[in-house]
Amino acid sequence: MVRKIIHVDMDAFFASVEQRDDPALRGKPVAVGHAAARGVVAAASYEARAFGVRSALPSVTALRRCPDLVFVPPRFEVYRDVSRQIHEVFARYTDLIQPLSLDEAYLDVTANKCGLDTAWLTAKAIRADILAATGLTASAGVSYNKFLAKLASDHRKPNGQFAVTPEMGAAWVETLPVSRFHGVGPVTAGKMKRLGIETGADLKAKSLAFLQQHFGSSAEWYHAIARGEDDRLVNPNRVRKSSGSETTFDRDLTEAAEIEAGVLRMADDVWHWCESRQAFGRTVTVKVKYADFHQLTRRRSQPVPVTSRDALYGAALALIRSVLPAEKGIRLVGVTVSNFAAVTAETTDELPIFVEAAA
Repeated sequence: MVRKIIHVDMDAFFASVEQRDDPALRGKPVAVGHAAARGVVAAASYEARAFGVRSALPSVTALRRCPDLVFVPPRFEVYRDVSRQIHEVFARYTDLIQPLSLDEAYLDVTANKCGLDTAWLTAKAIRADILAATGLTASAGVSYNKFLAKLASDHRKPNGQFAVTPEMGAAWVETLPVSRFHGVGPVTAGKMKRLGIETGADLKAKSLAFLQQHFGSSAEWYHAIARGEDDRLVNPNRVRKSSGSETTFDRDLTEAAEIEAGVLRMADDVWHWCESRQAFGRTVTVKVKYADFHQLTRRRSQPVPVTSRDALYGAALALIRSVLPAEKGIRLVGVTVSNFAAVTAETTDELPIFVEAAA
């Protein structure tokens, strides 16, 4: 049976929410983030993208590209609320929903709840319902597997949809640059280019043995997607493996008190997520990036999950203190909780002394 997969991706989600809620921002280049010297763009409106402003771009670079750029601080609670509205729409059509982030998801609508004849009509109905519920537009990709659906959703952005049928899938992939393929990041794309692989057709022409020689365990994936093949199921029960938060300081920090305060703020963000979802992990990791961009991590694990804010604070502080005093300025810190496990009556928050270091 040919599956019917839809990949729904909201259009410039964070920035679109801000423009929706503040009419004065509509039609203007907007960046969600902070204009500080060390700020980073979290999201950009399409008006800003026309100037080359993208997420993860340093704010100072974004302002050079677009001097009229308007920065607005992120409101993650609002984005989460809107995301819940969007997922309520998804649930009207299928129970097979695999979220990828707040603003995108895979849906398997092979047997949709509304009895619509085609995935194309289902995608149109979903997008219309999202617009009615939130005032925001979404784009959709429709295909017979997840890889192609995700590629297709980007093909008619913003506020559009595109379908890749079984008859056209393999040939369509051959026409695309490999840099667009899910699982091919900038570093891998650069390596492929050096090997003469720039399009799907180039990738398809390489043997599996060649790909294994140069790309190891990823070779089978690249070999399959070059032919439009992807057997992954839409998994509504996909388990999130970690929760983390990080921040780049406005200036390089050397004072222990300031660095620790930054770590505690990130731990508080992480705890909010863990508590709201009742997901508790056994491993706490602190990430540090220095002024020269050298990066290291410190990690602690215990037999039972961390189930209180104070315990997370204590673990994060112990980890950051293992690299203090700072021999050079620190530009970024982050905190992550991982290795989630069930909470039992015997659970305690006492952390062991063991600290694992990684450069």
